[in-house]
Amino acid sequence: MFDVLVIGGGVSGMQCALVLGSAKEKAFAADKKIGIVIHQKSSHLQNALFNNVLGFPKGTTGASIMEEGQTQLSETYPHVVQIENEKVEEIKGEAGNFQIITNKNTYESKVVVVALNYAKPFTIDGLDEFIAPHPRAAAKKDRVYLKNEDHLIKDGLYVCGTIAGWRSQFAIAAGTGAQVATDILTLWNDGNHTKVHDKV
Repeated sequence: MFDVLVIGGGVSGMQCALVLGSAKEKAFAADKKIGIVIHQKSSHLQNALFNNVLGFPKGTTGASIMEEGQTQLSETYPHVVQIENEKVEEIKGEAGNFQIITNKNTYESKVVVVALNYAKPFTIDGLDEFIAPHPRAAAKKDRVYLKNEDHLIKDGLYVCGTIAGWRSQFAIAAGTGAQVATDILTLWNDGNHTKVHDKV
């Protein structure tokens, strides 16, 4: 049983996992089991080039960010379980007892974060009732999002990144992943607003 399982290895999912992992020294997060399903083949980062993201050298590619992000997560927060080469096919259950079914296994988690891109088709069963046209994408692109209120689809089920209804900009997607992570940390911390900063 995971305490939280993030679905998606793009920018929002990786950022969410990094922030969650960074809270390991906090008493309320020390015993939490965190996982991320790293299914990146359909990530829009694959073909991206970043010249307009603060802190990234000109010419930084999305492919390099994905590779380096996995390494950063595994080296800095090795307690975060990375599940590779599996694709989520269905999510069912309720807060505290979700079942996440992939093409190879079934996992259980108390909280789930959906961090996929906004392209069609959306192929995870169990979320059909939440799919709607994307509110911040050009209509001709036919993008979708999962209906949510402040990143919460329903109790225990969060969404971040473009599939949450945000525009496709790296900084925005990363920010929504961090926001959801801090919302979950706040939940773990008995509702006390929580963020994690590393200091020199």
